[in-house]
Amino acid sequence: MQLNGIILKGIGGFYYVETSEGVFECKAKGRFRRERLTPLAGDNVVISINENAENTIDEIGKRKNFLLRPPVANIDNLLLVVSMCDPFPNTLLIDKMAAMAERGGITPIIVFSKTDLVSAEPMLNIYESTGYSLFTVSLDDLNDLEKIKTLLKGKLTAFTGNSGVGKSTLINALCPSLSLSTAQISSKLGRGRHTTRQAEIFHVADGLIIDTAGFSSVDLISNAPIMKDDLALYFPEFQEYLGQCKFTSCAHIGEKGCKICEMVRAGVISKSRHESYIQLYNEAKTIKEWEFSQ
Repeated sequence: MQLNGIILKGIGGFYYVETSEGVFECKAKGRFRRERLTPLAGDNVVISINENAENTIDEIGKRKNFLLRPPVANIDNLLLVVSMCDPFPNTLLIDKMAAMAERGGITPIIVFSKTDLVSAEPMLNIYESTGYSLFTVSLDDLNDLEKIKTLLKGKLTAFTGNSGVGKSTLINALCPSLSLSTAQISSKLGRGRHTTRQAEIFHVADGLIIDTAGFSSVDLISNAPIMKDDLALYFPEFQEYLGQCKFTSCAHIGEKGCKICEMVRAGVISKSRHESYIQLYNEAKTIKEWEFSQ
C-alpha cells in the first residue's frame, strides 16, 4: 500500500511520516543515497507500507526551498527567536538568517524574548523599516502570542535561534500540551545547552511548526548561496532605493552618489542593518558561482 505524507522527523536513518492513516516509521530507499538526496523534515513523500518488511520512502516531492542548517524543507515562515540578554542579540546572525530566508522565498518573523529583563526597543528600532513581523515576549508578557498564532495558521514555520534564547519556552506557551524540555544558560560556557536534537514537526495553532536545534553560527554558502550582486535584493528596506544610485555598478558599500548610503545617513535605513550588509557583501565576494553550478 502506498500513501502520501510529510516527514515529521528523522532519527538515526529512520523517518517518521504523517499520513491520513497515521504516522509510520520508514527507511529511505537506497537510491536516494546514490542520488545524494537526504530526506528532510517537511518533505512531502510517497511511502510504501509493507507487512513483512520495513516501510520505505519511495518518492520525495519537489521542494520549494530547503535549508541545510537547520535541516528542513518546504518552509513558509522562519521564526527567529532572539533573546535580549543571556545570550545578547547578534544582529549579523539575525541578518544572515533573514537574508537566507528571503533568498528561499521564506517569510522572516522575529520574536524578541526576555523583554522583562532588557527592553527590546533598540532592536525594534533597527528592524522596524524591514517590514518583518516583529513581536516581544517574556514570562510576564505574553500578549503577542495570539498575533503570532495568526501567522502560523495553515503554514509550515521553522522555529530557530541561538541556544538559550527561549525557543522551546515560546513553543510551550503557544501549545502547552507539547511540554518541550528547556534548559538554562551555562554559566561556565556563557551559552545555552541544546534541548532540541533534531528538526521535528508539531501541530500548533492550526499550522505546522518545526522545532530546530539552536544555532551558534550560520553557513551562508551551504544554506543558500547569495551572490554579492544579488545581496541587496534580500534586504527589503533597500528595495525602494535600488536603481537610484549615481552609478549602475554601485555596491552600496560607501560609493559616491549611493542612495542606500544616503538613506543610512538620514536614519531611514538602520546603520546596524547596513553594517551587516557590508559584512555579508564582503563574505559573498568569496563565493564562486561555478562552485554551485551543475
